[in-house]
Amino acid sequence: MCERPPGTLPAMGAEKNALDAPPYSAAPVEVLRLPAGRRERDRVAVEEPLEIRIGGRPVAVTMRTPGHDEELALGFCVSEGLEPVRASLAPDLAANTVEVEAPGVDVERLQRSFYTSSSCGVCGKGALEAVAVDAPRVEGRLHVAAGLLAGLPEQLRAAQPAFAVTGGLHATGLFDTDGELLCLREDVGRHNAMDKVVGWAFGEGRLPLAEEILCVSGRLSFELVQKAAVAGCPILVAVGAPSSLAVELAADRGLTLCGFARGGRLNVYTETWRVLA
Repeated sequence: MCERPPGTLPAMGAEKNALDAPPYSAAPVEVLRLPAGRRERDRVAVEEPLEIRIGGRPVAVTMRTPGHDEELALGFCVSEGLEPVRASLAPDLAANTVEVEAPGVDVERLQRSFYTSSSCGVCGKGALEAVAVDAPRVEGRLHVAAGLLAGLPEQLRAAQPAFAVTGGLHATGLFDTDGELLCLREDVGRHNAMDKVVGWAFGEGRLPLAEEILCVSGRLSFELVQKAAVAGCPILVAVGAPSSLAVELAADRGLTLCGFARGGRLNVYTETWRVLA
C-alpha cells in the first residue's frame, strides 16, 4: 500500500473526499512531528474485531475497519465456499458482530478451522490445501485495453476518502470494462476490502464477476487471487507486485494478473491475451 508520508496533508483533490470519510473509519491521536518537534492532532485508521456468526455460533474473527460489516461477512463466506443467503447485525445487538444465514453449513467444522487477522487472511491454517477453495476456472473471453487497466489504481486512489485522512487503509475497487468505478471499499486489511466488494456484488446479484475488473491498492497476494477466482473475476490489477504463489494460482484458475500498474504501464503475469496493447 502506498502510504501518505507522515506529517503531510492530503492533496487538494483529496480534501473533499477526506471531508466525506466515514467518522467510524478514523480515530484521533496525538503525534510528535520530528525533526520539527511539534505535537499535533492526527487521525489513524480504526481497527476493531468483527465476529462472524452462523446459526448464532461464532465461526471467525477478523480485525477490520468498521463499516459495511454485512458485506464483509458475506464476502468472507462466499470466498470460503459457504453459500450464504444474507447477513445482518446480531439479533442480541452485540457490538462488532454479524450474523450470517447459511443453511447446511457444518458450524462445528468451521469453528475448528477459521481464524483471520488484518495482516494475513490465511494465518492459522495448516497447509496450502486447507485454504484452497474450489473455484471454476475463469474462461470468460473478456478483452480490455492496457491503457485502461494501467490507469485503474490512480482512479482507485482518488476515490479513497478514509485513506486521504489516515494514509493507512487498503482499498479494493470493482470496475466495468469502460473503467467506471462500480464499488469501492476501504479497510485496514487488504483481504477485508476485497471481501467487502465481493459481499456487495453478492448482495447486488452480480456474481460471478465475468465482465468486471477488480483493482487493489497494494500488492497481489495469494489470498486476493483466491477471492477474485471464487468471485469469477477474469482480471485482477494492482499497483504493487505479485507473490510467486499469487502468479501460480492465477495461472491455474485462468485469471489475468496485472501488477505494477502505474504511470501508464503495467506488468501482465498470466493470461496475457485478455490485455490489448
